[in-house]
Amino acid sequence: MDKIIESILLGIIQGITEFLPISSSAHLRAFTWICNWTDISESFDLALHIGTLIALCVFFFKDGLFLIKSGISTAVIKFANNSKLSISDDAKHAGKIFWYIVAATIPAGILSLVLDKVSETIVGDSVNVEIICIAVASIFMGLLLYFVDKKCKVEKSYDNLNFKDTLLIGISQALAAAFPGVSRSGVTITISRLLNYDRPSSAKVSFFLSIPIILAAVIVKAKNFDLTYPIPFFLGIFVSFLVGLVVIKVLMEILKKHDYKVFAIYRVVFGILLLIALGIK
Repeated sequence: MDKIIESILLGIIQGITEFLPISSSAHLRAFTWICNWTDISESFDLALHIGTLIALCVFFFKDGLFLIKSGISTAVIKFANNSKLSISDDAKHAGKIFWYIVAATIPAGILSLVLDKVSETIVGDSVNVEIICIAVASIFMGLLLYFVDKKCKVEKSYDNLNFKDTLLIGISQALAAAFPGVSRSGVTITISRLLNYDRPSSAKVSFFLSIPIILAAVIVKAKNFDLTYPIPFFLGIFVSFLVGLVVIKVLMEILKKHDYKVFAIYRVVFGILLLIALGIK
């Protein structure tokens, strides 16, 4: 029963925090640390990410399918060199974005693997060092997001996405692997706003770029799946999926009218509370 309750609670935390620019890994780690639970196993961590990955794929299914079909179509036309083959302008543009994302994912994935090893070396087995890193990263990224979102203009949308911007935003994901608490969505959204993309577009680009990275991580680590406790495992997937789906929808609606200020402030408060908790504990 305890493992089922843990699975539900961690699934809720993952579903809420994965898509907000506040770091899901930081919240999962902080929650287990405060509750004195054992560390989340790699297998269960992947289960939680599978749930939110499915949520992304379901929410953006139509857009994602159009991207993939357009990407394949543009490649076929280019290599077939057949003038009789043609697609719409929208499909051509979507095809370009698809290949932008693919191209940006490769260096981002490689850099993430390298920086992840660097992070493990720096943090080591010290829980205190890990919590301090999470707190400092949360505060720093919160302040950065606040000032970037406040000062930068809104000049571009998802439809204006180009290769250079996609590459910069995609590679920035690697920072989340290097520094605990940075947040993959947090850093990509911040860079998107720095490049003057509007808020809904910055979130959408962040989500699309995260799909191949998370999928690759799941595939690479699939051999480590431990189904000793199958009910908590699949319950974690289901809960994180369900909560994540709701959060994506709510977030996309919020960003049509509001900025990222509340998330930036939350990050700073979260980091400060972690440092206080560390001092008390």
